[in-house]
Amino acid sequence: MPYKFKSRATADLIMLEANGRQVLEIIGKSPDDEHGIITAEQIPAAIAALEAAAAEDAARRSAKPEDEEQPQEDEGAAANKDSVGLSRRVAPFVEMLRRSAAEGKEVVW
Repeated sequence: MPYKFKSRATADLIMLEANGRQVLEIIGKSPDDEHGIITAEQIPAAIAALEAAAAEDAARRSAKPEDEEQPQEDEGAAANKDSVGLSRRVAPFVEMLRRSAAEGKEVVW
């Protein structure tokens, strides 16, 4: 089931289940809850948590030594090599949080 995040300050944001669960776990919310809220007061901490997780993911991706990556011919390896980093996945959500914070609005799902 995809997650649909809503705010009165922005358009709705839809995320696939795996990505939505990951985002909620990073900001300390329970992904098992069908509905939830990120209050305007909680938004700065949520943004900081997402940015820290994205920076950690980027550092981990850049720290992989070249010799660990073995050339493989299957499709899965090519898809994994070109996978989208966390910073790109959370960018629309962080933007939603920033706009919501600027207007003092909460984000719900």
